[in-house]
Amino acid sequence: MTVPELWAGVDAGKAHHHCTVIDTDGTKVLSRRVPNDEADLLTLIGDVQALDQDVLWAIDLNAGGAALLIALLVNHDQKLLYIPGRTVHHASGGYRGDGKSDAKDAFVIADQARMRRDLHPRTTGDEIAVELRILTARRYDLAADRTRAISRLRAQLLEYFPALERAFDYSTSKAALVLLTGYQTPAALRECGQDRLASWLRERKVRTSAVVAATAITAAHAQFTTVPGEATAAAMAARLAQAVMALDQEIAETDTLIEDRFRRHRAAAAIVSMPGIGPLLGAEFLALTGGDMAVFGSADRLAGVAGLAPVPKDSGRVQGNLRRPRRYNRRLLRVFYLSAQVAARCCPTSKAFYDRKRREGKAHKQAVLALARRRLNVLWALIRDNRTFQTVTSPPAAVAA
Repeated sequence: MTVPELWAGVDAGKAHHHCTVIDTDGTKVLSRRVPNDEADLLTLIGDVQALDQDVLWAIDLNAGGAALLIALLVNHDQKLLYIPGRTVHHASGGYRGDGKSDAKDAFVIADQARMRRDLHPRTTGDEIAVELRILTARRYDLAADRTRAISRLRAQLLEYFPALERAFDYSTSKAALVLLTGYQTPAALRECGQDRLASWLRERKVRTSAVVAATAITAAHAQFTTVPGEATAAAMAARLAQAVMALDQEIAETDTLIEDRFRRHRAAAAIVSMPGIGPLLGAEFLALTGGDMAVFGSADRLAGVAGLAPVPKDSGRVQGNLRRPRRYNRRLLRVFYLSAQVAARCCPTSKAFYDRKRREGKAHKQAVLALARRRLNVLWALIRDNRTFQTVTSPPAAVAA
């Protein structure tokens, strides 16, 4: 790649971006605030190209409000680098002045792109990977909303009916949620009775209706006192139970969409062939990597992004120390860590590697991380060669004569 003559740094925002262009000496050639609209952004790209056709762009966002500008730059064959906002923040401390402005940040971005050679190139990613990024982000939000709703439900029950709060695990029992949509107070449950309650639950497709009814009636007979505010609290508990069930339905629908998109990707077969990786973890891997391993250059680079490559911590005569990195993609690490945990139980090859690390004195977490690092290399090779994982079985030992 030829060395550019100009560097364009963009401090991205929701409604406006600020672009600063500098030359090889770090002198400003252009500095402009631009609305986040297609026509204005195309004008900016044209004006920058008029200065020099060989321009290297850099931006501090890789999604959100910067998505339109990134798409336009890629469509116009412009070279683009991504500089994380945290990197820009720390780099700004090395420049004169304590003030902060969009113009200064854009200059810092351009200057860092001019001086550094380790920045990540930015592409739009393939269509399926972009869709998976949107869907997996939505699923994260839904799961977080479900956790909050269940916590509020349990707290609400604890205020007026603690025996029923203890009786069920509302995070896993759909039957308990169905129960709360109709009956929430001790008096209502006692009045209904066990047989009628079991029949009511059966009509709503609860398979363990008899067990749930018996458990609820037992809880109702453990409390005869009416707590102040019970009627309002019971109404809130019913609404929260309905909200959790609605979230469960939306999560299931989102999972179906995720799996459908994931199965269409060219690397799907190679990814799910790895023990421990199913459609959801595989979709998250594609969403976080963009679906293109060439962007990372090597498996070692991907391991660094995922936090699976130790970094040195040397000083003076203290040499050879390694530690976990502080800056890495935690969601990507989660993909490899969870899949390694599963593989250590169900895959003979992974289990043998995990057991060997444990015999070497590694703790469980260290052994799983070591396994995750080894599996990353394997997954990289599978995607690169368009192959699927095959378990290697040892040949039977020869029987002595």
